[in-house]
Amino acid sequence: MPIVAIASPLEAEHVARIRAAGPGLEVLYAPDLLPPTRYVADHKGVPMTRTPEQQTRWRAMLGRAEILWDLPAAEDVPFCTALRWIQTTSTGVGQSVARLGVPEDVLVTTARGVHAGPLAEFVFMALLLHWRGLPYLQAEQRAHRWVRYCNEGVAGRTLVVLGAGDLARGCARLARAFGVHTLVVARDAAKLRQHNDLFDEIVPVAALPAALARADAVVVAVPHTPLTEGLLDAAAFAALRPGAAVINIARGQVVDEDALIAALRLGRVGFAALDVARTEPLPDDSPLWDMPNVLISPHSASTVLAENAAITDIFVHNLRCWLDGQRGAMRNVLDRTLMY
Repeated sequence: MPIVAIASPLEAEHVARIRAAGPGLEVLYAPDLLPPTRYVADHKGVPMTRTPEQQTRWRAMLGRAEILWDLPAAEDVPFCTALRWIQTTSTGVGQSVARLGVPEDVLVTTARGVHAGPLAEFVFMALLLHWRGLPYLQAEQRAHRWVRYCNEGVAGRTLVVLGAGDLARGCARLARAFGVHTLVVARDAAKLRQHNDLFDEIVPVAALPAALARADAVVVAVPHTPLTEGLLDAAAFAALRPGAAVINIARGQVVDEDALIAALRLGRVGFAALDVARTEPLPDDSPLWDMPNVLISPHSASTVLAENAAITDIFVHNLRCWLDGQRGAMRNVLDRTLMY
């Protein structure tokens, strides 16, 4: 039977579910070798330095494992000599897999789909507080001022989403509930017609400037690849409808941060909600921290209490497929041809 090693912090209840995935399955789980967690579903934990004895045990464990829960650290990759499959705890892992030098013959499956709901909730939390004027109401409340006013609504606006994967579909579901028109910009627009029940429009990347000119808000929901790096640049912000909102729930490198700051200062972008940044943590001297029309989230919009349970669901399903020789039925297999 294959040997599974838990390579990042995981609650014992989910380890027990993994152990129960198949008879005779050996699961290596050593909590004392994993960093303490700061919150539920913390896959990094508090930085720790293993003792020499712990490091020997850790690398011996990795060396036995055919299957890993989560990506190993770069310095540990050479010790993963028996590795055949990694189940990651994130979705956009292509660049991490490439950077770590994970061998091509190692299967990688992702947490795709787990974060779509929470991230869509973050998108609409941000849009509602912006579109319905929460900062204004809070200021009026602090001033003890009761003055009636008229505000714009949400229904009838246009949401442009860069990308057509699970994150885009999660946003589209909520957009429909609010009467918001969803326009998706996708590399393979012609192949996405099966999602017409969610997306109101699908256009190719070549049509991005025209799409931005119609946007009341733009959601960045594409992985970071050489093709998407700096996709939202100064030219894109110049094409944007003045005053539109920009929300990044993908990767910081997809947005030219300097161009975004300039567009926010000019009012070309009326509001930005950023769950990710070009450099993380966001540097203390970044102007974004103190801009009144910016909401900063510390790469936590996708993290909810049920996250590890949902990832474990995927892993257990995939383990059973692996054990039964049904590899074609495994979920969320990373397509490495789309990483570059």
